[in-house]
Amino acid sequence: MKQKFSTIEDRSAALTEAGDSLVGLNAHINWESFRPQLERVHDKKRKSKAGAKPFDVVLMFKILILQQLHNLSDDKIEYQILDRLSFMRFLGLDFKQGVPDSKTIWLFRERLKNLNLTEILFAEFHTQLASLGYVAREGQMIDATFVEVPKQRNTREENKQIKAGELPEGWDKDEKKAIAKRRQKDIDARWTKKNSQSYYGYKNHVNGDQKHKLIQSYAVTEASVHDSQVFDELLDQTVDENGEKRPVYADSAYRSKEQEAKLSANNMESQICEKGAKNNPLTEEQKQSNRTKSKVRARVEHIFGAQAAMGGHFVRTLGLARAKVKIGMMNLVYNMVRLVQLITLDQKQNHGEVASIAA
Repeated sequence: MKQKFSTIEDRSAALTEAGDSLVGLNAHINWESFRPQLERVHDKKRKSKAGAKPFDVVLMFKILILQQLHNLSDDKIEYQILDRLSFMRFLGLDFKQGVPDSKTIWLFRERLKNLNLTEILFAEFHTQLASLGYVAREGQMIDATFVEVPKQRNTREENKQIKAGELPEGWDKDEKKAIAKRRQKDIDARWTKKNSQSYYGYKNHVNGDQKHKLIQSYAVTEASVHDSQVFDELLDQTVDENGEKRPVYADSAYRSKEQEAKLSANNMESQICEKGAKNNPLTEEQKQSNRTKSKVRARVEHIFGAQAAMGGHFVRTLGLARAKVKIGMMNLVYNMVRLVQLITLDQKQNHGEVASIAA
């Protein structure tokens, strides 16, 4: 049956009825709580009061959320805001209001980078999660995934110099050609291999909560950095009401005698999978223990899977600083979407319990 809409409100109501996922984000997230930190974007002296007022910082932040959620470039998100009613409604825009262009969106993200705000915004959302009762519970799952970038067409000698922290010969000149080349080169991304497969780019290291599958902390590094090198900074040392710290789950790449000793000294239960050696294979008991641990550890793969669905394991930024913003936003957006899922599940469960009591 064809639907007819006499007003934009009717069409908007039909959009909600059809299951617009952005409604949940607006309903359950306190966007204004981010404003104090976001206002720092405009903390610079304007040469004059002439010209158009800058766009609202919360509006710009929500545009970056949309962009990450739907894996859109700056040009594409500008077009989609103009074109899609769901996007306009999420942003609180009407058809008479102006829309930030792609350059404005790029500049806003650059300010987040320059002010190192992404991790601060991530932490602010954790305050919201705690206020809603979604604090970290049970085990903490440590793991990492690759986030690739477009491969560079460099010579072997150029790659060797970049790896050594040097600019290849000719790249440092002030000529137009050299400047243009530098703008297109990512000198921070690195190659690495895992299971005979090569990757080029960065790594997203996360600590995921076993119960809620929310990201508790994260770190972004070059792809060549071994997982174990950021293990300590990801750990949650919080003590619960019983005076205990959450156990740690991870695959065997994180296990070493030194690491086990550190965890023991910090009163943290290690649930890190054991690894065998050529002349010292795992016993059947150890293999069974690993299988038990892996049932929990594998839950972190659900996080990476959800991010992959958002196109999050490939970025087109240049440099580590910009990759940190994009990957940090990916982790934040994942947590926002996951929060809505958790609230929805809890509401269904509570409704079912009420119905059961009434029956």
